[in-house]
Amino acid sequence: MSVKEEIHSQIVGALADASFPINSPEDLLAAMPAGADTKCKAGDVEITAGEAGALLTPEDFPIESAKQIADTLVERAGL
Repeated sequence: MSVKEEIHSQIVGALADASFPINSPEDLLAAMPAGADTKCKAGDVEITAGEAGALLTPEDFPIESAKQIADTLVERAGL
């Protein structure tokens, strides 16, 4: 599995119990198991939910699924 696929999978897994839609960055962080400190790590790449939030814009909300947010984050992180 590539780093991109692993990070994507970890994001989806972290949001497995989240209620959708998620309407704001604050709601997204609240949905993460450890809030802004939730970490995804693969190979030499590590990113926290707080860092990932900087990749989002107001136009990204509402978020309708874990896959949608994972797709957006890995694309914008350049993984």
